[in-house]
Amino acid sequence: MISVERVIVVRRPLAEVVAYLEDFGRAEEWDPGTVRCVGIGEGAPRPGSRWRNTSRFRGRTTELEYELVVREPARLVFSGRNRTVDALDDLRFAEEGAATRLVYRASLSFKGFARLAEPFLRGEFERLGDGVADRLPGAAEAWRP
Repeated sequence: MISVERVIVVRRPLAEVVAYLEDFGRAEEWDPGTVRCVGIGEGAPRPGSRWRNTSRFRGRTTELEYELVVREPARLVFSGRNRTVDALDDLRFAEEGAATRLVYRASLSFKGFARLAEPFLRGEFERLGDGVADRLPGAAEAWRP
């Protein structure tokens, strides 16, 4: 398993940051690996909501289906999967004055032969984590509900 964790400060109130990030379709704005992310179904995001995420990694595109599995006032958890990987994005929020402190943790578990590549991919996933830490604050701060 590969896990990447970043601590990110967003200059917005906690409830607004959670509201922005609970719609995983916005990953296109803050995740440098996401090419496209489209909701499956209708309605406001809630546990059980799903998205089809197309990502580009090492020059190849892949699709994962993500689901919002935990929606709490200060925590969001998204689970994604396809035939080669299981992904878990765990986002924990805390008030920090007028801002929000976000602990973002992404974990990937590869399946089958793809597990053999894990040791060689860690560095690239660390760079993606850096990209999220760079892009997410600006995207969340620019969002208007």
